[in-house]
Amino acid sequence: MSEIQPHLLCRELSLLAFNRRVLAQVQDAQVPLLERLRFLCIVSSNLDEFFEVRMAWLRRTRQLSPHIPLANGELPDTVITNVTKQAHAIIAEQYRLFNEELIPALRSEGISFYPRSAWSEAQRQWVADYFKHELLPILTPIGLDPSHPFPRLLNKSLNFAVELEGKDAFGRTGGMAIVQAPRILPRVLKMPKELCNGHDGFVFLSSILHAHVHTLFTGMSVKGCYQFRITRDSDLSVDEEDLENLRTAIAGELQGRQYGDGVRLEVADNCPAHVYDFLLSHFHLGHDELYRVNGPVNLVRLMAVPDMVERNDLKFPPFIPGTPAILTKNRDLFSIINQRDILLYHPYQSFEPTVRLIQEAADDPQVIAIKMTIYRTGSNSDLVKALMKAALAGKQVTVVVELMARFDEETNLNWASQLETAGAHVVYGVFGYKVHAKMALIVRREDGKLKRYAHVSTGNYHQGTSRTYTDLGLMTCNRDICIDVNTVFMEITGLGQPNHLNKIAQSPFTLHKMLLESINSEIEQAKAGKTARIIAKMNALVEPSIVDALYAASQSGVQIELIVRGMCVLRPGVKGLSENIRVRSIVGRLLEHARVFYFENGGDTKVWISSADWMGRNLFRRVEICTPIETPELKQRIIKETLMFALADNQCAWLMQPDGKYRRIKKADNEPVSNMQNMLIERYRQQ
Repeated sequence: MSEIQPHLLCRELSLLAFNRRVLAQVQDAQVPLLERLRFLCIVSSNLDEFFEVRMAWLRRTRQLSPHIPLANGELPDTVITNVTKQAHAIIAEQYRLFNEELIPALRSEGISFYPRSAWSEAQRQWVADYFKHELLPILTPIGLDPSHPFPRLLNKSLNFAVELEGKDAFGRTGGMAIVQAPRILPRVLKMPKELCNGHDGFVFLSSILHAHVHTLFTGMSVKGCYQFRITRDSDLSVDEEDLENLRTAIAGELQGRQYGDGVRLEVADNCPAHVYDFLLSHFHLGHDELYRVNGPVNLVRLMAVPDMVERNDLKFPPFIPGTPAILTKNRDLFSIINQRDILLYHPYQSFEPTVRLIQEAADDPQVIAIKMTIYRTGSNSDLVKALMKAALAGKQVTVVVELMARFDEETNLNWASQLETAGAHVVYGVFGYKVHAKMALIVRREDGKLKRYAHVSTGNYHQGTSRTYTDLGLMTCNRDICIDVNTVFMEITGLGQPNHLNKIAQSPFTLHKMLLESINSEIEQAKAGKTARIIAKMNALVEPSIVDALYAASQSGVQIELIVRGMCVLRPGVKGLSENIRVRSIVGRLLEHARVFYFENGGDTKVWISSADWMGRNLFRRVEICTPIETPELKQRIIKETLMFALADNQCAWLMQPDGKYRRIKKADNEPVSNMQNMLIERYRQQ
């Protein structure tokens, strides 16, 4: 490989490439119109997090270690330059699509966003009433002068820079004022249909404020009003040496997160240079970090629009998740699990049995203990309510609540407090190692003996995301797996050296080693002239040691199929390096989230499901589990439904090129349509 093409790609550029694939859903006229709008919002949400986390990390790295190359061999400044260029291009395409394609197409369907210039007299009166009664009472304009310094602006909040002329009540000459839009109010409002000729009409909060901003500055003239938004570094930093109570420390850090260093400034494209230069100077940003946009500075808030419009013809057809017939019978889950392992593939299959398992455990007098991890669970979780009910009933309930789950810290703090009040033992994981494993253990007294039941999953115990994320969940009473799950819980809650596990591989202790040994085993099979194959499905592949092992396997003749939804730093298809590796990404109506690892193993196929991606953080800095699937029926089902269906997809699949770009897979003329997600929806609809 030449110096221009290092064997590792830039992870940030790879993450932006994923967002380009999501943006392609917006460009695709075959996608229902309101879903295209939803995908546009998803890209904006993803980019917000990209700037808050990855761009913020790059800026800190450039400041601390400007001359140390990153994993892909480039210096931080070079990576920032390349990433910034791509980010500008993606955001420009977003707003082009919004203004030139989505708005006209929506208007033709009777769904309109009304600019100020298009308001009818009746609409103007409705807007004026809203401003007077809902907006004006909670606005606080801040005039900028020595006694009124620039206000502290919350991360990603909507703000307005207002230029003024004249004198105020105290004789101060006009200058600039900052008006912050209250976060409690929606950014887009639906007007009554009778004001919109019976159609669905929307108005932006920014338009309402623009139209009435002059009323905030009596006797003065408004020269201009320009919306802007600052995105800040949102990383939480907790110093172990100064730490006495993790919960208290994180609660304190959450306040500071809203005011981290600025990493991006978005302004309306009509904002004059002297205004945005003033803002850039205040936030210590350069012109490369300025994003001038033709439209609302926060497209994420448009996510509410599809749910405010009753137009099912402009949305994906709804589907009801299936439930295995054996679970629909009026029997308790424990008796069913005693007979067989239960594998559920969400959201094609309902998440309700998982909730039911914990609820039955809470109500069952024979259950004496429940242990569970919580990483993301949402603010209204029936699972957590069941845990509290169990604790109040006197059962031994232990909950590992990960307080460092990014952007879910506050929700988890609230649940931790409620669980403790109910009498549960709440453990905040292991400092320095996020508990990302998804597992639950139930101990039940049966025939005078204690019996364990376990649930392990690739995804969170979150009823909301279980409807849109694809994940696998296993219910089992397999003795070895249950013992292993209990052992991992004991390691998290107690002290001592890591214990031997019978079946499960665990980060940060044995998972990385297991993966390398499995890859090396395939290399030995290939060298012996036997069939050698690896298929792995995950969200991200960035760990260099795993990439190097896969390169070595490719060079030994191992056939490798990687299904990586997001970041991938491996270069596939490079002669002499990776010609036996193919990487594809599935981007459809559902978010691919299940992690599945397949090793041919000389005919004795090994299949694992895991909470871990192939990233350094998952393998070395988190508590994760990787569970073998040994039941032949379930193993074959996972191979077919998660791997083979993905490899056959010719509708939602993208093939990665050696340079890190992606090419959408097109169906051949004589080839049947194969859409993995639609096939699974239909497969389980008929269950």
